[in-house]
Amino acid sequence: MDNKEKYRQLCKKETSIPIFSRDWWLDATAGEDNWDVVLVEKGGEIFASMPYMVTKRYIFTYLCQPILTQKLGPWIKYPPGQKYDRKLGYENEILKTLIEKLPKADIFSACFDYSITNWLPFYWQGFEETTLYTYVIEDLSDIEKIFKEMASDMRKNIRKAEKSVIVKECLDIELAYSLAQMTFDRQNMKIPYTLDLFKQISEACFAHNAGKIFIAEDSDGNQHGMSFMVYDENCAYYLIGGGNPEYRNSAAQDLLIWHMIKEAAKLTKKFDFEGTMLPMVNKTFRSFGTIQKSYHSLQKIYTKKYKISKLSQKFLQALME
Repeated sequence: MDNKEKYRQLCKKETSIPIFSRDWWLDATAGEDNWDVVLVEKGGEIFASMPYMVTKRYIFTYLCQPILTQKLGPWIKYPPGQKYDRKLGYENEILKTLIEKLPKADIFSACFDYSITNWLPFYWQGFEETTLYTYVIEDLSDIEKIFKEMASDMRKNIRKAEKSVIVKECLDIELAYSLAQMTFDRQNMKIPYTLDLFKQISEACFAHNAGKIFIAEDSDGNQHGMSFMVYDENCAYYLIGGGNPEYRNSAAQDLLIWHMIKEAAKLTKKFDFEGTMLPMVNKTFRSFGTIQKSYHSLQKIYTKKYKISKLSQKFLQALME
């Protein structure tokens, strides 16, 4: 049995593996033949894993994470009752082993779950880090408390939207995609994922009871917006949101997020807004009574040819400015 098959078996029984690292998610986002995994095993038991997508661009090989995948870092199984110093030492050894098992490539790039706070073994191996931020509601057990802890303006927006639209579950994948696309069209941007990929992810999530799509619709049948939530046993994630720019003032998107949070409370423990570094989006996510969480984005360039290529690109860009 190869590493991939062992990992598939692990994903079937280990609920602490985040949705973005599960085999079926990687099949849908990367393609069955475009990802692999390194494992740390002892006595036939898996104690750690780190999946990655393998992709080629020009002459370069990348180990990275698929689009619409927030994080794809290590998963570690800790022995029970470890003291902190022993746990940290154990973690260092596990991460060092995972790094050493990675295949040859020109570049590695991935974001880790915010629960992985120790990236020192990667630093010691020459990786570079960028700190990113997400926003999380850590306890979904008391919905009324969550609503009270929201910013007053957000509560007003939600009440306003409730007067003009209703939120319902949507199984029309093409309709949901068209609403998501409108957000990019408004900004004169190309949507970064295709309808086919959106369908693959949606259908995989539906098949594994791990995702729901919602739309906000008014009494005339106009769709104001959509949201796509994915979830596992421990957390729900705000994967995609979008809407018709004609109805931006209806506050439907705020209501859609609130509806996702309420639905997530029936299914899991936490709600992760999936992060942003954009000021306006940051303000919106904060308004839902969230806690800011930092997480690590790690990168390492392995080969001189890739470094030379990047330096050449920067030089040409400087000449054109």
